[in-house]
Amino acid sequence: MELLRQIIATILVGSGLFVLGVATLGIFRFDYVLNRTHVAAKCDTMGALLVFGGLALISGLSITTLKIALAIIFIWIANPVASHLIAGTEIATNPDVEKKCEVIHK
Repeated sequence: MELLRQIIATILVGSGLFVLGVATLGIFRFDYVLNRTHVAAKCDTMGALLVFGGLALISGLSITTLKIALAIIFIWIANPVASHLIAGTEIATNPDVEKKCEVIHK
């Protein structure tokens, strides 16, 4: 049972690192700030969840697992909010934003 838990944790951490690596390539690949923000928000949140989930499995049931769970909750709340604020600031301050993408004004 211990070996299975370590294998699952290794798969989670490995897949999380893969997602984070693809996100890094996506950030360099896209030209516009809104596209980069979208990649960073989605992939960083998912990659961090996978890596932290694997670390929680490795550490077992302890106070460290509680700290990891709190970090996951913080990242899942803070990352989308920060990305939304960055995108809103770009839309509000860039007069040429409509040339690059479709923006719906409310």
